[in-house]
Amino acid sequence: MPAEAPIQPPRIAILTDPLKEKIRALFPRYPSKRAATLPALHMVHAHLRCVPLQAMSEIAEILEITPAEVHDTMSFYGFFPQAPLGDVRVWMCRSISCMLRGGDELLEHACDRLGIESGQTTADGKLTVEFAECLGICDFAPAALADDGRVFGPLDGPKVDAMLDELKRGRRDDPPRV
Repeated sequence: MPAEAPIQPPRIAILTDPLKEKIRALFPRYPSKRAATLPALHMVHAHLRCVPLQAMSEIAEILEITPAEVHDTMSFYGFFPQAPLGDVRVWMCRSISCMLRGGDELLEHACDRLGIESGQTTADGKLTVEFAECLGICDFAPAALADDGRVFGPLDGPKVDAMLDELKRGRRDDPPRV
């Protein structure tokens, strides 16, 4: 007598029906469904603040490609973490302009003050600090950029402390400069 297949629990979708429809609405804008991979990743990231493994599978299903193809696109870019980010994500630049003006030391200072490593999120979930190779704002070197559009720089130790205090208060619609 053949063994019965194990009963699989139902899979609970991560992507909401409205989000899936927004992704499908992209199809007419592109030559193929696969071409909508990057915009779909951006939509999921905006909704979840990360792109977990199951979301990659669900995107692949919608786009009729393999999860590996979604992962390939996702891993090529540094924008899509698999774990949730803090309420605010900030990149501290370490390009040559910023590095020459102390950018690496300021990144270390920020991480030490928050008790995290670069790429990590504070225990309260308020702030994720990462490095960027170039933010394209060399005239503010050393500089940082929050994911809500706030630009910080030129930075020094006290200005990094003020930036962190401001960022921990949350996202802003009309970003001030520090």
